[in-house]
Amino acid sequence: MTRPGIPVIASLILAATLVFAPLSVLAGDKGRINIPYVEWASEVASTNVIRVVLEEAGYDVRLTSVGAAAMWQSVGTGDQDAFVAAWLPTTHEHYLERVRDRVEDLGPNLVGTRIGLMVPAYVDIDSIEALNDHVRRFDRRIIGIDPGAGLMSSTERVIDEYGLRLRLIEGSDATMTGVLANAIRNNDWVVVTGWTPHWKESRWELKYLEDPKGIYGGEEYIHTIVRAGLKDDMPEAYAILDNFNWTPAHMAELMMMNEEGGDPYENARRWVEQNRDLVDTWLP
Repeated sequence: MTRPGIPVIASLILAATLVFAPLSVLAGDKGRINIPYVEWASEVASTNVIRVVLEEAGYDVRLTSVGAAAMWQSVGTGDQDAFVAAWLPTTHEHYLERVRDRVEDLGPNLVGTRIGLMVPAYVDIDSIEALNDHVRRFDRRIIGIDPGAGLMSSTERVIDEYGLRLRLIEGSDATMTGVLANAIRNNDWVVVTGWTPHWKESRWELKYLEDPKGIYGGEEYIHTIVRAGLKDDMPEAYAILDNFNWTPAHMAELMMMNEEGGDPYENARRWVEQNRDLVDTWLP
């Protein structure tokens, strides 16, 4: 029997490699995509999901944790490429106005969000207007998040227009939920800046305080924003970002995975595998 020559063996090895190689390897490196995000539970979830999908398509994805203002500015200047964390039309409206002519709004990737002041369900008030009647029970504080968040600027306006005698405390998503958890453990009254979707609504019974003046606006949407020119530079990545769309239930599922432990990136990889039919609809 004639032994196969070296070229034949090499061809067989190459064929086997192509059969068993993951899609990301076959696609090759299609370039780097830089994505800024804010350390909010919702945005940690969505940003890691889109990272996994873009990596599977062959892109080198680099994430950068920043404040909300820097997130918008960096994409407006073209230093970063895209983000999936724009709360519109109310919360981030002032950021959009500054860079509107230098970015492209791809529309909502999630419908059904909301912002406002939240309290545990056992707190015996239902409206922002009633906060001043119980300032001592709330320790004269509203527990907030990072100072650059649109939710914080909206809350400053709420304090002013309702004449609230409570001080807005800056912090982070983690510190806010930590204070909330401690208060609920002791059955204390507490008011926090809140948004939907968020894992805290699955963990505890909470309610939004009514906002008769409508300062927090109505239903919000989370949009995908990309820098000008991305469509020409990276049409496949642009298409994936444009197609990215999921529900509050999807996001809440991943947020709970993150809250229960593990690395958010690895959890996003698991979530993508478990929801492959949905993810496939995002691919061009």
